[in-house]
Amino acid sequence: MKIISGFLKGRKISGYEIVGTRPTMDRVKESLFAIIQNDIKDKIVLDLFAGTGNLGFEAISNGAKICYFNDINSKCVLNIKRLIEEFHINEQAEVMNLDYKKALDKFKEKNISFDIIFLDPPYSNKNENNIIMYIKENDLLKVNGIIVCEVDDLYLNINCYKKIKEKKYGDKYIVIYKYEK
Repeated sequence: MKIISGFLKGRKISGYEIVGTRPTMDRVKESLFAIIQNDIKDKIVLDLFAGTGNLGFEAISNGAKICYFNDINSKCVLNIKRLIEEFHINEQAEVMNLDYKKALDKFKEKNISFDIIFLDPPYSNKNENNIIMYIKENDLLKVNGIIVCEVDDLYLNINCYKKIKEKKYGDKYIVIYKYEK
């Protein structure tokens, strides 16, 4: 698994062997970033269920101002921190080791909102609807911001944001929502 574009292009991302991770495959990631490439430069990004950090690292490589990585798995967090050091991107990354709800509460307390949120929880979670509603209710997504969801089936029922893209890749879907006023 590698970073596919930007100033970190070609750098290897480790951690896919950590139990519980399900990294977005390069083919899917390439297609996804082709869709959102104009929305990344100088933006504040959240990779909420970061796993390997694959999506967050790609965002930083493509010009994101900062990416907040969060994962409940301490092995994933240690791996992400090691890669941040290796890639020399300490100023562009912050890592947290929290349950997603506690992470969102912390952002709410600190009055931090995002331009891009990557939402790729374990498929068994099936909690994306509630997570997205919490994001909306607590103003964690900026106007014109996007949420990128990776899900295994189309059970999402989101009315608070506009769906701008939905695409099937093998056994998964990428669904992108935008906050329009």
